[in-house]
Amino acid sequence: MRTLELSIAGILALGGLRSLWTWSRRPFEGVDVRDHLFYALYLAGRVGLWFAFAGLFAIFASIQTRGRAALDDVARYRWYLLVPLALAALQLVAGWFLGRRAPGADGSS
Repeated sequence: MRTLELSIAGILALGGLRSLWTWSRRPFEGVDVRDHLFYALYLAGRVGLWFAFAGLFAIFASIQTRGRAALDDVARYRWYLLVPLALAALQLVAGWFLGRRAPGADGSS
């Protein structure tokens, strides 16, 4: 089972690198600094989710105990569930703010 978790973690990490490469090359035509900030937060959440899930599988692969005793080892990493939740919330909020902003909202148009 450990090989399966490590391979899934590797595939998700490669997906994160691909997402980072793809989204960093995509042009963003915002003129306001806030638009660029929201876009950067959106991308941090989007790309970071790939790496967060890869880390989750890497944590599962690092646990040596099996069976019911593994529940005690998993409980040490309960805080890590906040990482994907925070990144998903970051992506959601930044995307919402990007969608609510009208073109020329900074008063220049």
